[in-house]
Amino acid sequence: MGRGRVVGQGAAGAVAVLLLIAGCSSPSDGDEGRPGTPSSAPSAPSGSSAAPSAAAGGVRVTGTLTEGLRSPWGLAELPGGDLLVSSRDDRTITRVDVRTGRRTTLGEVPGVVPGGEGGLLGLAVRDGRVYAYLTSASDNRIVRMRYGGGAGDRLGAPEPVLTGLPKGLVHNGGRIAFGPDGMLYAGTGETGRTGLAQDRGSLGGKILRMTPEGRPAPGNPFPGSVVYSYGHRNVQGLAWDADGRLWASEFGQNTWDELNLIEPGRDYGWPVVEGRAGRAGFTDPVAQWPTGQASPSGIAYAHGAIWMAGLRGERLWRIPLSGAERSGEPRAFLEDEYGRLRTVLATGGGARLWLVTSETDTRGTPGPGDDRILRLEVR
Repeated sequence: MGRGRVVGQGAAGAVAVLLLIAGCSSPSDGDEGRPGTPSSAPSAPSGSSAAPSAAAGGVRVTGTLTEGLRSPWGLAELPGGDLLVSSRDDRTITRVDVRTGRRTTLGEVPGVVPGGEGGLLGLAVRDGRVYAYLTSASDNRIVRMRYGGGAGDRLGAPEPVLTGLPKGLVHNGGRIAFGPDGMLYAGTGETGRTGLAQDRGSLGGKILRMTPEGRPAPGNPFPGSVVYSYGHRNVQGLAWDADGRLWASEFGQNTWDELNLIEPGRDYGWPVVEGRAGRAGFTDPVAQWPTGQASPSGIAYAHGAIWMAGLRGERLWRIPLSGAERSGEPRAFLEDEYGRLRTVLATGGGARLWLVTSETDTRGTPGPGDDRILRLEVR
């Protein structure tokens, strides 16, 4: 199904010459739509070929698992393969049977106060509990709820894991995931208050690492703190590669969106720099895009590459990796075919991706069937 021009594979990423656009996004625009904001650089011609090392991989949609979702955001896999999906604005968590697409609403999460880019956001599953990142009346926070795992089971009462994360109408972050070390990671935003990103005493504009109970994880770079890295504007994508390296996607302002390799204690630059700067003391991104081509939310690792969902860019990016470096130019798939793309999840050893669209989040143009979870085959 097309939305305007249908392109099977888009172009490679960043261009060398950039016409800088002065000014800042207004808080009402946020990161996920930026209506009317011009792209910082022109898109490369559609159908451009990537370097041979990058061209080997691809993806195709093999079906729609379910549709008619409202403001879907977080996605997590249960033992056995079924999925949980959160509704940002309805405050509900729904179980989706991956064989039939049948949906079962497990319940509404108490205490969620949707507004702007906040609400019921990321999900993770661990040891019979569902973890959720949510916006409350006073803060952003992470909670966990007991869940038996059956289709008829209900969620238990929320138990706070980490509270006091800054909240705002925009830049709330929201992605959570358990790493290969068994620790819980969270991407946060600076809520439009740019100074929070460089303030190591604030939990805004950070990647956090904690135990499943919310305590600072052993080995964190700053003693007694859950802060793992800082200098972030708005992190909504977290994924680990086959060697356990952590990658994160990040919204830029008017110039560059980023994919970063995350190392403990590093400063990723915001608001001092955006994109590659080559400045001492700051860590440059591994890949960057003009904001009109990405506005990235969720990411996943599969078949030697990071797959990155684009909101404003309305495409799925493949970034091939060789160890800690990029091995070729990023390449776009599904451009303009399914609208805004929110979350991507790898399952089945990376052979399959689940992709969540985001047309009903007030920034899109919903069509029949929106929003949906798509089944993708990686090749």
